[in-house]
Amino acid sequence: MKNISRRDTLKTLTLGTGLGLFSPLTLISCNEAPKNGKLGVALVGLGYYSTDLLAPALQQTEHCYLAGIVTGTPSKAADWKSKYNIPDKNIYNYKNMDKIADNPDIDVIYIVLPPSMHMEYTIKAAQTGKHVWCEKPMAVTVEECQAMIDACKKNNVSLSIGYRCQHEPNTLEYQRIVKEGLLGKVTQVDCAAGYREGRTDHWKQKKEMGGGVIYDMGVYAIQGARLGSDMEPVAVNSAKIWTERPEIYQDGLGEIVEAQLEFPGGVLGNIKTSFAENVNFLNITCEEGTIEMAPFSAYAGNKGTSPLGEINFPYEVPWQQANQMDMDALAIMGGKPMPVPGEEGLRDIRIVQAILKSAETGQRVVI
Repeated sequence: MKNISRRDTLKTLTLGTGLGLFSPLTLISCNEAPKNGKLGVALVGLGYYSTDLLAPALQQTEHCYLAGIVTGTPSKAADWKSKYNIPDKNIYNYKNMDKIADNPDIDVIYIVLPPSMHMEYTIKAAQTGKHVWCEKPMAVTVEECQAMIDACKKNNVSLSIGYRCQHEPNTLEYQRIVKEGLLGKVTQVDCAAGYREGRTDHWKQKKEMGGGVIYDMGVYAIQGARLGSDMEPVAVNSAKIWTERPEIYQDGLGEIVEAQLEFPGGVLGNIKTSFAENVNFLNITCEEGTIEMAPFSAYAGNKGTSPLGEINFPYEVPWQQANQMDMDALAIMGGKPMPVPGEEGLRDIRIVQAILKSAETGQRVVI
């Protein structure tokens, strides 16, 4: 299949055909008309994901643009100012971030920080009256997730979680096959997501910052099982957490996690996530055949097969991130519900906590 363009996908999605999510949208902001038909986005946290993926993606977006940054590192601020021509008035630090409330250039604040900081800065962002996008995992606990949702509702702003795959055409296609029952009912789901993590002093190796594989790659495996079955799990039947590098993953922090989720009707979802090996697949066993996606959650190259034929909508990095932000921007400008709201992030963290509890107790945990 030929490479799919972001413009073609946005057209398909907004017109409600094929993989459609939305009806046609009118470009009207919840607060005011966007500049040049685009929403201004401020990135909070300028680590790898912002630097290597979101900022380049914002050079490709059609409905939003990089308007500002929030960073605690002056040298980064200087580099970004020069590279992206960001005016001084749109550059903030963590102490004066609240001043974004007075900046009409910025419509959306995108939180790209370690998970332990998501609640604090999502609430701060909501209090500015700007819309909020937050990277996954949404937070560390269900209570934190709920506080984020409540803060955004209180301040009448939208909240979206950065699940790029939920905007992605290959994901939408396997979901369509399941939702429409084209291969009958789902009977089992098997999913794994992981890579060999070489860093040793990152937030992913620090429990107090929301580290551990279950909060990072584990969320992809959970999402695969949930989206692949089109159901929410009712229990975690069993879970196991361990590390092959105890000098790096200390104090019980998980480098590898395996769990079995139970869905309604006795459908089982077997998931694995790892910082020790490269693995990425989703197998959805249905009554009339199996959908096999490999990879299912990469930045590019996601594809699969089923008895109905090939699933393959190719694109290049950072298309996913650009597509995600454009779809979210369109929803805001059209006054539509966010495709991936805060409640979606909360669902995953509820499952994460149940997996952690099951692993600790050795017991089945009802969700």
